[in-house]
Amino acid sequence: MSKFAWVTLTTNDTYSLGALVLAHSLRRAGTVHKLAVLVTPGVSESMREKLKDVYNVVQEVNVMDSQDAANLALLSRPELGITFTKLHCWRLVQFEKCVFLDSDTLILQNCDELFEREEFSAAPDVSWPDCFNSGVFVYKPSQETYNKIVEFALKNGSFDGGDQGLLNQYFADWATTDITKRLPFLYNVTAYASYCYLPAFKQFRDKIKILHFAGKMKPWLMHYNSQSKVASVPTDYSHANDLIQMWWNIFFDHVHAQLNTNMAGLAGALSQLRLGEPRTPEQEAYEHMMRRQCWESGQIDYMGRDSFDNIWKRITQTMENN
Repeated sequence: MSKFAWVTLTTNDTYSLGALVLAHSLRRAGTVHKLAVLVTPGVSESMREKLKDVYNVVQEVNVMDSQDAANLALLSRPELGITFTKLHCWRLVQFEKCVFLDSDTLILQNCDELFEREEFSAAPDVSWPDCFNSGVFVYKPSQETYNKIVEFALKNGSFDGGDQGLLNQYFADWATTDITKRLPFLYNVTAYASYCYLPAFKQFRDKIKILHFAGKMKPWLMHYNSQSKVASVPTDYSHANDLIQMWWNIFFDHVHAQLNTNMAGLAGALSQLRLGEPRTPEQEAYEHMMRRQCWESGQIDYMGRDSFDNIWKRITQTMENN
């Protein structure tokens, strides 16, 4: 029985979509280790039942908020306050060693060798490589370590208002002490073009182990045409088009049929989609909601559905119908 586990966190039913796809991508890659997910009270009972189908451990934790509005405002990501909740992963003391994965990651190849690394191992953050990105890291569960990090957080806060700033402050010697704890970037490659060195992405894409949809735009927020079964990928993600399509393929192969209208947010809305069939009024409503969310998060497909020509065509049609 493995004493190692992959661990993730979800705070609501929408992010649980990512957690479900993540679990299936781990199984698909042939991991031999257990899967654990931390859930907060915002995850519905209906969704928890589906998480239990693919995770060995589903454990509720309380929400921990950094309450650092000033630094979070610098990132334009106020929702990251609750990412302090991630610290609960150190309390999974039934395991000897774990690898934490954000629920917006996707496993492309088997990564079980990560369990050969020691705490605290992580890959450099693309925007400041002397810091690590906290979306993927190797750690040893320990109540003592948990207590120390929480105490440190209460005393020192976080330089970015989220868990990444806090953990970089706590594990401050990561970049200088032990090179073996510096994971190759291939274990945490960001999908967003503005964060990505595109020629290198093209050169090394076949070696990528873990893709991370860091930032506001997640695969489940990208428009998906249920009739053609193709994801409409924003320009900033066009270099990863096939990998985003892979996310959706896993979603429909393993997750979609398990969703129901008792689930909150996009999970409930996505349960209404019917593949390969003409759009129903429910699907039209879902697609309108998705498009609006993309606009509100600043993800506008200027070269595609949201191009000037298409917007002008819509304006003209509206004026002709009035």
